[in-house]
Amino acid sequence: MIDISFLERDRKMFLKKKKHIKKRSSVLLLTVICMVVLTILGLGLLTVSFGVRLNASRIKNESIAMLAAEAGYEKAIFWMGQQMDMAYVLKSGGSVSDSLTLPNSYCDYDISLYAYLGSRPAFRIVSEGTCGRFSRTVDVIVLQAIGGWDMGLCRIPEGSTSTEEVYFANGEVIDMPLHINKAKDSPDVKDIFITGHPQFLREASMGESRYNHFGADKYSGVMNLFDGGIQFDQPKNRITDEDSVGMKVDRFKEFTKAAYTFSPVAKASVSNPQPAVQLEFYVDGSGVGKMRITNNCTVRGFRQSSDSRTWDFKIRPGSDGDVFERYYIYSYHLMDEDAVAVGDRFVRDIESTYVTQTIGSVESEPGGQIFVDGNVVIGGDLTDHSGCQVVGGKITVVATGNIWIADSITVDGPHDADGRPSEDNPNALGLIAQGVIKVVDPGMSEYSYVDGSPDEPSGSEYVPIGILDESGGGGGPSKWPPSSGGGGSGTNSRYLPDPMFIEAAITVGGGGWGAENVRRSGSGDRKELQGFQDDLVLRGTITEAIRGVVGVIGGDGYLKHYYFDERFLEGILPGDMWLRGKFLPAPAGWTDYRTTY
Repeated sequence: MIDISFLERDRKMFLKKKKHIKKRSSVLLLTVICMVVLTILGLGLLTVSFGVRLNASRIKNESIAMLAAEAGYEKAIFWMGQQMDMAYVLKSGGSVSDSLTLPNSYCDYDISLYAYLGSRPAFRIVSEGTCGRFSRTVDVIVLQAIGGWDMGLCRIPEGSTSTEEVYFANGEVIDMPLHINKAKDSPDVKDIFITGHPQFLREASMGESRYNHFGADKYSGVMNLFDGGIQFDQPKNRITDEDSVGMKVDRFKEFTKAAYTFSPVAKASVSNPQPAVQLEFYVDGSGVGKMRITNNCTVRGFRQSSDSRTWDFKIRPGSDGDVFERYYIYSYHLMDEDAVAVGDRFVRDIESTYVTQTIGSVESEPGGQIFVDGNVVIGGDLTDHSGCQVVGGKITVVATGNIWIADSITVDGPHDADGRPSEDNPNALGLIAQGVIKVVDPGMSEYSYVDGSPDEPSGSEYVPIGILDESGGGGGPSKWPPSSGGGGSGTNSRYLPDPMFIEAAITVGGGGWGAENVRRSGSGDRKELQGFQDDLVLRGTITEAIRGVVGVIGGDGYLKHYYFDERFLEGILPGDMWLRGKFLPAPAGWTDYRTTY
């Protein structure tokens, strides 16, 4: 019998070996599968990691590009604030471009005139920042800031080189945004002077810091008086910059019609003759705004010999605002007796003065402009004094000399419950002088100059202003000659309405806004209607190189009541004369976006 046990043994060994081989193959397969899975997972993680890093790098570079674009915008804003007149810079219709290089990025920016909002220019800044291959763009429409009551210095001149503090007093309500430039004072004290608890209902801004160089808070005791708070270290108003004001005046003249550009000559034989144009505004029976213009008037000027008597100072041209001088104030004025025949006196519609200011292809809304290379007198006897001077239309009057206000001046059209021109009122007046803008004292008129007087110089005719007091004295003595403080018959004592209403945007390049012949102490020098102090109500804006005197509390002049006309923010006033060194984004005027992806 054949022994097959060895075959069985071999078969079992084969099966065992086969099973082992199969088991090893399964392990190998599993290992391969795991390796494939892990490889795929690793590749996925690497891809995710790379994507995260790439995305982080993109976000980082894009953020840096955005910051670079914003840095370019800030540089553009700063540069614009340094210019004397942005509209002049861009008057050819072009743009200004520059760049800014940063450690790991750079930007290119462009400044151009975007549009006029009424007569208010809106500028466009486009700044593109780049970091690596990423770019972001900031595209902003900006407007030059407009103030309510801006002053170069919150002080009044009291001598050729000396000034005195002017205090906001207890009980006063200042319903205007307020700005005061930084003073060159040492020691450093706050640049606004306050006694008691006046109320400031709008925001305020100061050119100086809140703290002195020792770190002491100069404003801690008055912050609670400002309902709108105070912003410090703000750009100055350029009203103190003669070159800037002069550049804007020249541009204004360039756009004014030749028929309304005047260079008056003082023809009458009087002491201290001052050349002037007289303007009288009224609205005719059909509702048309008109004005009577009298060219080549002669103002008889008077100047006090003593610095201690009144506050009638202006800035000496070329002195950088540091030297002051007395100027010839208004006494009375005359015209050529043949003024109508020779064409010096005529009536025109206000709309006949309308022009547009154009820069490149950008055009402002039309508005009236009158330019006088000399002085201007506003007021007279043409209109009924129950209406005084009434402006029907939009017009700005610019004088290289002084503007003397000799009557109330209001704008036609609707007014709100507070007496201010309503938001929908289309009428507005701007007064701009490189000298001063002052309310005259009509009581200064020489006592021999009454209506119909035969005593005018040969060839000249006396032009009355204000209201003739025929009662024989009224509110105060006739004061000619002024140095006497009295005298005369009293029959010529002219006075202004009380209250006096002025509805205008006032810009004074050569001094301050105020009233003439205000006595420094006591009372009795200025002619008022009743007693020695009347009310002055101003609805508009004021920009003055240095504070002027309106009145002395308890003495001469006026009690002031000032209200902000917010329509001027909307560019209603023709003839751009913005002087603030601050530019702000227009409402909804900021956009930013990716330039590359």
